[in-house]
Amino acid sequence: MEDIWLKQHAWSLNLIVAAIAFYHYQRAGHHIPRMTSIFVVASIPMAFAGGYLLVDGVVYDTLLSITLVWASFRLFKAGPEFEGASIQEIPISQAAPAGAGIGLLSGIVGVGGGIFLSPILLLKRWATPKAAAATAALFIWVNSAAALTGSYISGEWVVETDTLAPFGTAVLIGGFVGSRLGADLIPQRNVRIILVVVLMLAAARRMLLIV
Repeated sequence: MEDIWLKQHAWSLNLIVAAIAFYHYQRAGHHIPRMTSIFVVASIPMAFAGGYLLVDGVVYDTLLSITLVWASFRLFKAGPEFEGASIQEIPISQAAPAGAGIGLLSGIVGVGGGIFLSPILLLKRWATPKAAAATAALFIWVNSAAALTGSYISGEWVVETDTLAPFGTAVLIGGFVGSRLGADLIPQRNVRIILVVVLMLAAARRMLLIV
């Protein structure tokens, strides 16, 4: 029950911060609708399924942590080409399965999926850091909503509005300031570095849950 409680509250907070982030990145002209639509359409049914399922396991958490560490290391070692304005055409044959897989993980783990999608977009050179942030923000919102819906339909609804309110206020303020800086003021290279830090923190959190 504790895992369900944490996931549902995390998804609820995602709806707030992802909406604000997408607004700022889209307003600044970093959003690429076609790129986002490929991943979002493929992910929605899988995020719903992941939210419906009750899955747990130390092996899964360990593999997830290793994946996050690997992605952060690759991005940290990435060269200046990741900050370039040009991006490669995204093949649907690769993007759709990636979106579906991330959507399922989003529902199972209790995250919005952006933490998985952003490294893929950058390492595949499908997007610049800020374009990836715009797509990831909308992806997080859609997947969090789908996962919440799946969890609700499964009969395991434990969201507490009194608990959610103070955290919602905090992420509202933090999300507004952070996304405003990221969209308009912080250079592309620094956005990538911030993503590396977030990935490492996420990996550390999963490892702490294991032990």
